[in-house]
Amino acid sequence: MQLPDDELKPVLTRLRRAHGHLATVIRMLEEGAECEDALTQLAAVNKAIGRGGYALVATGLRHCLIEEGPDNVDQAKLEKLFLSMA
Repeated sequence: MQLPDDELKPVLTRLRRAHGHLATVIRMLEEGAECEDALTQLAAVNKAIGRGGYALVATGLRHCLIEEGPDNVDQAKLEKLFLSMA
């Protein structure tokens, strides 16, 4: 399923922000930052990526329900997508 650009924009914004934070963590490590500081930032990156994934699943579900109707949603596929984020 392809999502329209306007529905993907918030997800992409969230993931781009996480991408920028990850670049910061890499730079911190290359510059010899304290391990604790880098791990704190890395935890934030991890959480941001996870939230981006959940936002993508939620956006896809909403799109499917609106476009195809609730009777046409593949429940097994949906469950697999949610579990892939766990």
